[in-house]
Amino acid sequence: MSAAARLAEARELLAEHPVVDGHNDLPWALREQVRYDLGRRDIAGDQSGHLHTDIPRLRAGGVGAQFWSVYVRSDFAGDTAVSATLEQIDAVNQLIDRYPGDLTRALTADDMEKARKEGRIASLMGAEGGHSINNSLATLRALHRLGVRYMTLTHNDTIDWADSATDEPRHGGLTDFGREVVREMNRVGMLVDLSHVAATTMRDAIAASTAPVIFSHSSSRAVCDHPRNIPDDVLALLPANGGVAMATFVPKFILPEAVAWTAAADENMRAHGMHHLDTTAPAMAVHRAFEAANPRPVATAATVADHLDHMREVAGIDHIGIGGDYDGTAFTPSGLDDVAGYPNLVAELLHRGWSRADLAKLTWSNAVRVLRDAESVAAAQAHVPPSNAVLPAPAP
Repeated sequence: MSAAARLAEARELLAEHPVVDGHNDLPWALREQVRYDLGRRDIAGDQSGHLHTDIPRLRAGGVGAQFWSVYVRSDFAGDTAVSATLEQIDAVNQLIDRYPGDLTRALTADDMEKARKEGRIASLMGAEGGHSINNSLATLRALHRLGVRYMTLTHNDTIDWADSATDEPRHGGLTDFGREVVREMNRVGMLVDLSHVAATTMRDAIAASTAPVIFSHSSSRAVCDHPRNIPDDVLALLPANGGVAMATFVPKFILPEAVAWTAAADENMRAHGMHHLDTTAPAMAVHRAFEAANPRPVATAATVADHLDHMREVAGIDHIGIGGDYDGTAFTPSGLDDVAGYPNLVAELLHRGWSRADLAKLTWSNAVRVLRDAESVAAAQAHVPPSNAVLPAPAP
């Protein structure tokens, strides 16, 4: 089959089994670029000069459901983090209300299926980092009532009850309160997201959870040895847990040659007085100047496919998915430059002999099933009262 024929087949498959993407940072990009002035970043039209995401490219990419990240930076603390998370949730609601012909609010697996039948993009939300609840289970429940359907236990920094993959460990994984957070998430039907957490936290959370977990945007550590990725022993736990690992496209997490380059680029950003995750126009100008002087190793769709091949081998076809992290990264792979690129990945997997049935699980049904299973676990606990546990005060 020619490359053109494979791409045509990929588009045909995605028309029936569209992508559920686990993580997109458009709300944060809108906050940083235009302070949520949606008229200045009207995603009904081409925003390729500013964003990885707009509706025409979501349509071209075959996206049928999107978990919009309501991320706030992990240096936001206390009530500041909570308020900023609420602003992010409001931004997603504004997007849904502004584009009702294309986006529709989804809270359940049934809502996702209904959106697919209607030809609209199911819009769900995920909170990125336990700092967003300010150590409060009541705040966790409030976020769930507002539509948040997963929470990543940490972002880049270790928090009071969970160790992060990219910070110094303080707890050896989860604390007792962290396990209580996991149990309360199970009780209300909020997916436990283990991207960004330390491997010890991954193992503790899976052991504590009675519902399937997800990795909303993480790839294979065996293929690219980065702490943000998932070790094989953890991937091997997913069949018994029922969870789903959603491979990310971020070059520094998937291409070994890009790890050192990105560390140097991040240090260059800090030397210019900028946050290393900043993707505003001034920050990207700094990045581009660094890239011109220091050619960047480029990942491709084949790089991502290498991760998915390995993840399928270890975890099984029922336990993998896709979480691109668009608009949350300065750089993207060639061929997966923005949200229009998913057909290129599917075409690459077709080239490698993946069946249509396996691809349908990867793109759509695994993610829908994991949310449905979490809903079932919550329904079985309808008689269980809310937890009012509090984080123990630090020792004097």
